[in-house]
Amino acid sequence: MRDISAARPRVLIVEDEFMIALDLEQSMIALGFDVCGLAPNGNKARSLAMSGNPDLVLMDVCLEGGREGIESARWLTEVCGLPVIFVTASTDEATLARIEQRVPGAPVLPKLDFRKELGKAVNQIQQRNAA
Repeated sequence: MRDISAARPRVLIVEDEFMIALDLEQSMIALGFDVCGLAPNGNKARSLAMSGNPDLVLMDVCLEGGREGIESARWLTEVCGLPVIFVTASTDEATLARIEQRVPGAPVLPKLDFRKELGKAVNQIQQRNAA
């Protein structure tokens, strides 16, 4: 991760529904983030993560082309060291268990209510990374 003390923190948004991606973008800008990219699938997310130097990733579980967001998040966490917050409609027990297994500790926010909890989840990630 890059030194965020010199500039606004950057977020990568991985979401295949364009209107939701734009909504997430506006929410993160309101929280003081720059958006380094919008990715509709895991391949684009990996590319943008390598070139855009994000400090945080917002990730959907179900992505364009059937790409599994959980595995993309695992890769971004393990290879790039990036913290991930899931914003997803997939909040069934099996999916939540898989997220916890593959990306332990990643917050999961339901898409319909993400605005209520996004700031809190971002603050938790930032505090965890500062420690």
